[in-house]
Amino acid sequence: MADKTADEGTGRSTTLTVARVRSVASRAAWVVCLTLALVLAAAAFSFALDANVNNDLVKLVRDLANAFDLGFFDLDEPVKRFKNPNSDVKTALFNYGIAAVVYLIVGRFLERLIRP
Repeated sequence: MADKTADEGTGRSTTLTVARVRSVASRAAWVVCLTLALVLAAAAFSFALDANVNNDLVKLVRDLANAFDLGFFDLDEPVKRFKNPNSDVKTALFNYGIAAVVYLIVGRFLERLIRP
């Protein structure tokens, strides 16, 4: 009888541990996707604000956005390329904006899938 109670306590403890791990993993997935979306948004705004391309922070943000643009939303081969005037700004805002939204949707989906 004492063994049965001990087994039930261990099972409950394991279930709680798994729930905690899943909760932390779901939050981590959401934070990663949110961070990537914010990097893409910051890069798009750096184009919109006509930021100094010689600034190291602007270079870093644009390089990170170029690395995380999913390949489909790249500014070299964009989904949609705008014509004059301000074609670079419009192209960056559109393509990086769509990529950021995709990251937010995927992040929320992963969070809900992983969360207990």
